[in-house]
Amino acid sequence: MSDFEVQQYLFDLQGYLVIEEALSPKELATLNQLLDAQELPVPGKIQRFGSAPQGPGFLNWGKPFCDLLDHPQIMPILRFRLGDCFRLDRLYGMYMREGMPRGGLHADYGATSPTSGALPGEYYPFRDNQILNGFMVVAWSLSDTGPDYGGFCCIPGSHKSHFKLPKQIADASEKASCVVIPSAPAGSVTLFTEALTHGTAAWRGKHERRTLLYKYCVSQTAWTSRRVQPPGNVELTLRQKILFREPADPHRHFPSLFEREAGGGRSV
Repeated sequence: MSDFEVQQYLFDLQGYLVIEEALSPKELATLNQLLDAQELPVPGKIQRFGSAPQGPGFLNWGKPFCDLLDHPQIMPILRFRLGDCFRLDRLYGMYMREGMPRGGLHADYGATSPTSGALPGEYYPFRDNQILNGFMVVAWSLSDTGPDYGGFCCIPGSHKSHFKLPKQIADASEKASCVVIPSAPAGSVTLFTEALTHGTAAWRGKHERRTLLYKYCVSQTAWTSRRVQPPGNVELTLRQKILFREPADPHRHFPSLFEREAGGGRSV
């Protein structure tokens, strides 16, 4: 069985996947150095930085952030979940210091989502008319996260649940046995579907949490009417430019990200 078959199985089973050592030591060091250069305020009530839509967000801070857009470690899994035609919908960074509290458990699609009461399409009233897994998150760990520190937490398998998250679990997620904090050492990448019930565990680490989140969706959908803009100071590759296109019907009005894979690294 190939590594990719294992990744497919684990992602489908859990709703998330951690790939360790996805970044080389040099890539990791460069990203942290560029982040240090921003001289961000000490994390407090605000846990996010470099957010977009509305501009390019942290992509404007240098080419290494853009190189993560279509990093070879993530593209096979994104293709498995989203198909050949998908786009970058949102991005932001998260940072936390010791003692910062948890965030609430939530899911953007599925039984627990705010849209769970939406009626199915009247002309095509079948389940696939409701988008349940059309959004994916790619979270790059620039510092160690996991059970000993905090950070990303989730309920494995909850992306397949047909029942809403019970209030008892939502109110005391730290004590719920079904909630896990996956280990994701610095240099790891965690991919998860937005249908997974997930959140942020309180930060107990002595070091600062640093995570970069890139959010992708199938080409014909969008989270908001606003768009992430490509950075003006970085020359993007052909495939990276496709990720910034407007929402459109796959293959007809939105090209495959993989048809020109051999030339995906060329700038145009």
